[in-house]
Amino acid sequence: MIFRSHRPAFPLSGFIEAFFYFEGLSPAHSLERFLPDGNTELLIDLTDAPQHIHDNVTLKAIQTCRRAWVSGVRTRPITIPSGRGSRMMVAAFKKGTAHPFYPFPMSELTDSVVMADLVFGNSILDLREQLLAAKTVGEMFCRVEMFLLGRGKRRLHSEESSRCVEYSVARILHQPTMVNLQDLSDQIGYSQKHFIELFKKQVGVTPKQYLRITRFQKAIQEMENASSFDWSGLARESGFYDQAHFIHDFKDFSGFTPGEYVKRKGDTLNYVPVL
Repeated sequence: MIFRSHRPAFPLSGFIEAFFYFEGLSPAHSLERFLPDGNTELLIDLTDAPQHIHDNVTLKAIQTCRRAWVSGVRTRPITIPSGRGSRMMVAAFKKGTAHPFYPFPMSELTDSVVMADLVFGNSILDLREQLLAAKTVGEMFCRVEMFLLGRGKRRLHSEESSRCVEYSVARILHQPTMVNLQDLSDQIGYSQKHFIELFKKQVGVTPKQYLRITRFQKAIQEMENASSFDWSGLARESGFYDQAHFIHDFKDFSGFTPGEYVKRKGDTLNYVPVL
């Protein structure tokens, strides 16, 4: 198995969490449920085999993906292959920062997986050919970096409205249990309606939806190392109004109750084996 990661230099370092390359994975399961985590990704498949997205309930294939695709912010779980036999390059954008690389509002990608050539044209397929011809993984990372620099260009230098949304995302991520969205809107100097429109355009979802996702993420991170569970206390510590709201949101985002999730979860956060 090969797994490599790379953090690009400035200015991409402000927008890309990391590039990941992997091949030769051999998990015991074939399908897994990927949970909403607030992320946006570009994925380039370096094999010829099609990949499928599956219905969360029946597990039947409902969408076919080939060569390269993009995945937007999710408000619902999605069932995907476990990576067995894959050879993949992934660009993981920092939360709320993918917008300079896309020719449309990020809300158009919400809860969607879209073939990358429909977004970037033939240039993404040219990049894939370059990756296939590359002699080292390091050369692959350089090729992806150059591609994204070309896509972002001057948009990598943030406008004031973009910086306001980036600040808001950072506040939500840093204090999901404390942040008040009305106060946040007042701080950045926009009306609440304009703030919501800016946030949705740049991030893909409304501030309220993003806060719910972030609180859900805090909850499952807390559950990773716990040996016993006080659901009421966990709900409170994760920023939920009460246990009922916590259970409702948890099932919304994962398809499982918290107890079911604990029994099913695997070793990798946000990926739950299902078959």
